[in-house]
Amino acid sequence: METYSFKLPDLGEGIVESEVTTWRVSVGDLVEEDQALADVQTDKAIVEVTSPVAGTIAALGCKAGEMLAVGAELVRFDVEDREGADSADTGKETTGTPETVSSSRVPPPESQAVRRSTSDRVFQQVLASPSLRKRAREAGINLAEVPGSGPRGRISHRDFEAFLAAGGELAVRGGAPGQGSTEVKLSGMRRVIARKMLESKRNIPHYSYIEEVDVTELEALRVHLNANREDSQPKLTLLPFLMLALVRVLPSFPHCNARFDADTETLAQYAAVHVGVATMTEAGLMVPVVRHCEGLDLWQAATELGRLSRLAREGRAAPGELSGSTITITSLGAIGGIATTPVINAPETSIIGINKMQERPVIRSGQVVARTMMNVSASFDHRIVDGYDGARLVQALKGKLENPGAIFV
Repeated sequence: METYSFKLPDLGEGIVESEVTTWRVSVGDLVEEDQALADVQTDKAIVEVTSPVAGTIAALGCKAGEMLAVGAELVRFDVEDREGADSADTGKETTGTPETVSSSRVPPPESQAVRRSTSDRVFQQVLASPSLRKRAREAGINLAEVPGSGPRGRISHRDFEAFLAAGGELAVRGGAPGQGSTEVKLSGMRRVIARKMLESKRNIPHYSYIEEVDVTELEALRVHLNANREDSQPKLTLLPFLMLALVRVLPSFPHCNARFDADTETLAQYAAVHVGVATMTEAGLMVPVVRHCEGLDLWQAATELGRLSRLAREGRAAPGELSGSTITITSLGAIGGIATTPVINAPETSIIGINKMQERPVIRSGQVVARTMMNVSASFDHRIVDGYDGARLVQALKGKLENPGAIFV
């Protein structure tokens, strides 16, 4: 027998450490090559790391929920003597005496990893019957929090009822006062979001600019196009129009389609327009990126946006599909709100937020008329974008949205 040390691989994008959210194996388990070892949380997605060898788990590099540096030992295996196979891999002769050998033949992350959503992972790993899973979903209970008394921690209906009796279910009937509190440690995607939002607000001097936009004609065009679209074409929302409007106005504001490196004090201004679209998922906020919007027509932009949003919500978006944006759009959809002050998606310099559309009375040519109005809320990095320039960009965007024909000319 010999010892094989498998290091946490580089999962891309300059990541230096990752959280091991879930272990799929335990010490003493016999695993096959390519068997799932652990779920690892990167800045963008959950990655399933698989075994590069067959062997017995001798040690795990950390506990679930802890951070591990890239290159640190993730798993140590006891493996059969592979008769010099590691000599060729590592450039070091092995003698069969147990020793630590670094893995130098780990497959690249894209071939090694399969991303899964947080919600899928919870319900897949908990041992419980389908009927009990249904009860838990209807009660809003996370089964991962219910102690199981059966083999390998399997949860029975009796376990579930005991959990509810102990106060696991919030009281929804009667007037009994609430008691106690629950401490929830941030982990996984929520930990990543918290860190990124803090860094953005702490390091970027934000300012916001809000303007109302008359989208009556734009909304009429959207409804008309949807009513006459082909079966192969997606249903249009406001976002594809906004993406193409940005393509039209950003060449006049290159510092708003940019990324700022504060360490080197260098601003990278892009000819391409890679639009990140903030998307709410069960795992938390993700930003899939529609690349090269300058080369897309309206239907292509809508199709790509739909594809990426669906992958993000299903937890299947690749890290490369969740990075590289040059400007971000954020929308609360039907919730909308009157106005927002969006947080910049660092290291970008601008973010555009749209709020809900609603009919409002507006004075036009001395007459009170009903118009479909919507507020646009934008935030900018004041180190790069002066207040005057930010206002000009929003006004240019307003001009395109209020006269939608100009988007396509």
